[in-house]
Amino acid sequence: MRSGIDILVGTPGRIKDHLQSGKLDLTKVKHVVLDEVDQMLDMGFAEQVEDILRVAYKKDSEDNPQTLLFSATCPHWVYDVAKKYMKSRYEQIDLIGKRTQKAATTVEHLAIECHWSQRAAVIGDVIQVYSGSYGRTIVFCETKKEANELALNASIKQDCQSLHGDIPQKQREITLKGFRNGTFKVLVATNVAARGLDIPEVDLVVQSSPPK
Repeated sequence: MRSGIDILVGTPGRIKDHLQSGKLDLTKVKHVVLDEVDQMLDMGFAEQVEDILRVAYKKDSEDNPQTLLFSATCPHWVYDVAKKYMKSRYEQIDLIGKRTQKAATTVEHLAIECHWSQRAAVIGDVIQVYSGSYGRTIVFCETKKEANELALNASIKQDCQSLHGDIPQKQREITLKGFRNGTFKVLVATNVAARGLDIPEVDLVVQSSPPK
């Protein structure tokens, strides 16, 4: 950064740290991209993002950076942010349109009703039938406790590991590497820990309960 760079990719907190310590100069920024803007601002980063943008933007100036906001969902407050940091004639590009409920046609979807006490046994059977001993499976749980309990449950016959927010980052990376390499076949994860996972050759995805 000292010798100058073209593109900086960073989390709001770390960028703000560098700004405050004088290691980063954003006065010549030409483009600003906020990725996952709905999640980022919803998770409490709004204040940090505002502090960062305030450095690069001047009120009502035509020379402000080009601003791009990417979001999987657009709650009304996302548009409030857009109005604040984008020109009044900003363009909205919707890549989903009316297909919000459309599922992939190449994937088979099943909904299985069972009592909560039988859930682990049913999930174990589903993995055995649809993924077998050699296929790869990701199981999503709502809580860290659920993920830990399910990963240790005897109903799951394949090698299994859990992934959630209490696991240190270094161990998470080792776990993901093992899953990618096929060292173990079943990954039980919370939704938060599994954001942005890109692992090909997954045969089965199980949502252990409907998201609340």
